Parts: sequence; structure tokens; C-alpha cells
Amino acid sequence: MSETQSTLFNRRACGLLITGAFILLAIVCVVSVPSRPIPELSPVTETPNSPSRIPKVNTKISETPASALESVHFQSATLPTLQSDFYRTIIDNNLFRPLGWQPPRPLEPYRLIGTILPRNENTPPRAIFQSTATNTTHIITLGSNLDADTQVVDIQSKQVTLSTQGQQRTLMLPSDF
Repeated sequence: MSETQSTLFNRRACGLLITGAFILLAIVCVVSVPSRPIPELSPVTETPNSPSRIPKVNTKISETPASALESVHFQSATLPTLQSDFYRTIIDNNLFRPLGWQPPRPLEPYRLIGTILPRNENTPPRAIFQSTATNTTHIITLGSNLDADTQVVDIQSKQVTLSTQGQQRTLMLPSDF
């Protein structure tokens, strides 16, 4: 680099340093100057001939005019079904889940532990269930209810058929028992 080029380079560098110092000084001055308080808004009083205003969110639907409801329905807390339908797409198609993600399969609420088949006609067949949620054991006979919706339909050796709201499913003993 020649002497002329180095002199020009040094001048340019000094100019940039001085400009940077002035910008930094301006930032410090702006931050250190106290700001004025924000003035409070004066309350609005309505005149008798003024047009109706959009109702507040906490007003009842029966007291608001229909035209005002049409403009507020997307933000109102009184209409949760519209909001849940709107957000359902976002919840179902989450951008931050990995590709190919599938929702977890719901676990069976009951696990079959064993069956007790009768040796004579006087005793009914019984099945032993374990609740997966509460980890409690139940001994159930044919036709009994496990919960409000689930009823035992059939008990056979190593399998039990349950009916939940008209849908039947079969629980089997694991093969390693």
C-alpha cells in the first residue's frame, strides 16, 4: 500500500470512529432525558342524538342491538364456539411438531387380568379388570357395569367383550400370561 493510500485509509477510519462516537452520544442523551407522562383520557359523554356505540364485552347479549353484535362477534367472550372452531385448525396442524407426527392413541381405560369360568350352572362367569387410570382392580360378572357407559357383554376363556355406547370391543389376556 502506498503512502497516499494509507493516509486516505487512516482519514476514513478516523471519520467513521468520530461518526460512531456522535451516534453513541446521541443515543445516551435520548435515553437519559426523562419522558413526559402520558395524559389521561377524558371520559366521553354521549349526547341524546349521537349514534349507538359498540357494546362493551361484559354487557349481556339481550341488551345489545343486533347490528352491534355483528361487528363484535369475533372478539366476544360470550360466543366461545366460534373461537374454538377458528383455533381448531391451528391446534390440529401445529407447525412446530415434527413431520409425520401422529396424535397419541388413547389408552384402553381397562386391562383384563383374568377370567373365572364357572364349574356349575349356579355361579356366573366373572372377569378381573384393572383400571389403567386409577390402578384399581375390579371383579365383574356378566351384565355388570364397569363405569357409567361400559357394560360387560360376554365373558369367555381369556377374553371379555365390552359394550360402550353401542360399540363393542374385545379385551384379551396377554399371550405371556
